[in-house]
Amino acid sequence: MIATDPVFFTAQIRDIEQQAMKLANPPPLMEKAGLAAAQAIRDRLLKRSNQSILVLAGPGNNGGDAFVVARYLKEWGNTVTVVFAGDRNRVPADAKQALQAWLACGGDLHPGIPDGDRNWDAAVDGLFGIGLDQSNNRPIEGQYRDWIETVNRMAAPVVALDIPSGLGSDDGCIYGVAIRATLTVTFIGRKPGLYTNFGPECCGEVVLCDLGIHLPSAPQPQVWLLNHMLAASLLPPPRSANSHKGSFGNVAILGGSGGMTGAALLAGRAALQSGAGRVYAGLLAENAPAVDFFQPELMLRPPSGIFELTQLHCLIAGPGLGQSAQALAWLETTLDSNYPLVLDADALNLLAQHSNLANRLKQRNAPGILTPHPAEAARLLNTDSAAIQSNRMNAALQIAQKFNSYVVLKGAGSICCFPGGKRYLNTSGNPALSTAGTGDVLAGIIGALLAQGLNPGPALLLAVYLHGAAADRWARQHRGMLGMTASEVITEARSLLNEWIYPCVSQESSTNFYECE
Repeated sequence: MIATDPVFFTAQIRDIEQQAMKLANPPPLMEKAGLAAAQAIRDRLLKRSNQSILVLAGPGNNGGDAFVVARYLKEWGNTVTVVFAGDRNRVPADAKQALQAWLACGGDLHPGIPDGDRNWDAAVDGLFGIGLDQSNNRPIEGQYRDWIETVNRMAAPVVALDIPSGLGSDDGCIYGVAIRATLTVTFIGRKPGLYTNFGPECCGEVVLCDLGIHLPSAPQPQVWLLNHMLAASLLPPPRSANSHKGSFGNVAILGGSGGMTGAALLAGRAALQSGAGRVYAGLLAENAPAVDFFQPELMLRPPSGIFELTQLHCLIAGPGLGQSAQALAWLETTLDSNYPLVLDADALNLLAQHSNLANRLKQRNAPGILTPHPAEAARLLNTDSAAIQSNRMNAALQIAQKFNSYVVLKGAGSICCFPGGKRYLNTSGNPALSTAGTGDVLAGIIGALLAQGLNPGPALLLAVYLHGAAADRWARQHRGMLGMTASEVITEARSLLNEWIYPCVSQESSTNFYECE
């Protein structure tokens, strides 16, 4: 896989800062950060000079960044109002220097927001940054809470320095209240909280300013972004003219108990339309259909029928499986197989209930991929959903290690984790995916990519990004996020996959398909 954008935990960012300060010629980090942020604000948000800008400065180094931003914006001809309620004699040394420079250029300080949420042209949040982390995660209260709520009511664009105040930089949790930014200018490195949990909701557009730090022994990242650049590097190659259905693998799906056959059919349709050569569905329901009239290419049979197949390349268990004794028995048979597995939905719930199944999964030679949402993840780790959401990064890692499997912890900013601990934060997707059946579709896409020869890690990453990107395209086309169905995700994902693999072919073009290779 190609290198992609690294993501750093708070402790790693602080380590980088400390190492930078020990260099022979330490860089002026606060000055560089403030200038970079001011330039981003000017270039992206300010349509003219002499704008009215509100700057909130906190008592720590994030406040120091804000003083630098304020100074530059003032020097460029804007009217800048700085709000600061701390003790100017107790701020850190660099922040004190930035404060003095702000006062020296003719700036002043206000103890509160003048005129509340009047018509400001922009607001800058420099209250806490990464100073609010899991080690001191007290909720924001009192005056600072009032300021944040006032800014959030404004119609003006809001810029957060480093990370929106109130948002945990490692976990994406909101501690009491958080700034809802239009633009977040983050410094040195990207932080997990920008991309998962409430991060995507609070950060708006994220711009990285690395401040040009070069260290002889920088901390090694453990987390990376899953973005389009990475996903594009994982695509299967264009298909050879001399190919047939057997060239693209066989997927089998175990699920579809009474009242839930649709889940298995959705997974099957997703696998078929994502490129698998053949797709079989073993349905547990007594009155299971003999044919899927919407997708008659699917081959439907009882569960025993899929284990009679001799050339499977992937087995998906869980969509509509249920938790009956019959479901448990078939899941045991699944775990005893030698196929790569995708375990979803009730397969995960059964795994959580029966420790012997967990041991079988951990000891398998063939790879396993688990796709829990937060409630399923909580069952797998014997905790509750709140605990999972309070530290999604660690939860994904724990599940991967506990079951020796690849994992995607679904949700806003889905987290993909490999058994060895590598984690990837997905940057595609939106709330339109919050509807029944989209998880079954994701399982089917993963299975199809495995069947076409992708290794488990790349298959998981590409499927997760593609799944989210399909929802993003649907939302753009429909100008909103209400009412998307799981079936529509399938068709959007197929279109995107074809466009990515065959970029030079369009409906209007007469280009030969094989010129795209």
